[in-house]
Amino acid sequence: MIRNQALITGAASGLGLEFCRLLAADSYDLVMVDKHGDGLEQAAKSIQDAYGAGIKIIEKDLGLNRAAEELFAEVNLYEFDILINSAGFGLFGFFAETDWQFEESMLHLHVLNLTHLCKLVVQKMIHRGSGRIMNVSSLAAFQPGPLMNVYYASKAYIHYFSEALANEVKGTGVTVTVLLPGLFNTNFASTAASYSGSSEKKEKIVTTTVEEVARTAMKGMMKGRIRIIPGFSNKLLSLAPRFLPRNLVLSSLRRIQERIRKEERA
Repeated sequence: MIRNQALITGAASGLGLEFCRLLAADSYDLVMVDKHGDGLEQAAKSIQDAYGAGIKIIEKDLGLNRAAEELFAEVNLYEFDILINSAGFGLFGFFAETDWQFEESMLHLHVLNLTHLCKLVVQKMIHRGSGRIMNVSSLAAFQPGPLMNVYYASKAYIHYFSEALANEVKGTGVTVTVLLPGLFNTNFASTAASYSGSSEKKEKIVTTTVEEVARTAMKGMMKGRIRIIPGFSNKLLSLAPRFLPRNLVLSSLRRIQERIRKEERA
């Protein structure tokens, strides 16, 4: 019996790992990619023990130049039914003060390598006449983000690139989905957004779980939906920039980010 195959980046933890669990439970074989080799091995073993899936792990930092090309060369013989670009990270601080090396890595990860990997995989999917791609963006994609400037901008790129690609592949048998979650309980959420206050404060901010986000995203992707925003409150938040004055949105986000920064340094 030929099993379906899926390629997932950011697979060692968080949302990427949850996608791997759901796909393995649905009888997919996996290629799990992450830059954290130890965590990747542990994650793969837990999934293999639980579901008996065939798993190939690839330790690869997609924040480096030409990493997508190198990754694709390793998996070129696979016929992926699903590609999920879930790898990502954030950086908090004033643009004039933040480390360019981190920002350059973020742009390689969120923009250049994500785009290149989509191009390489979607060409094979179109030729075959089937396939699904999901790119993980963020609710941050709907507005500029002072103090997380490059992160917000890169997530906006993922959003609009994915929607445009979804339109281009109509009628080919391939679908493209963009996931736009709000903040949820992963290591990424606490680190990237720099919520360093008490756990009580975090619980007030975090409104959903990684499992809920992953399940909602998987259902939507399998139905061929183009855009997925998990949670009713997040859907409302996504509409706010359309109806509120842009200066008000920017100043409000600036105040929120500055308050977080002050709490972090306290």
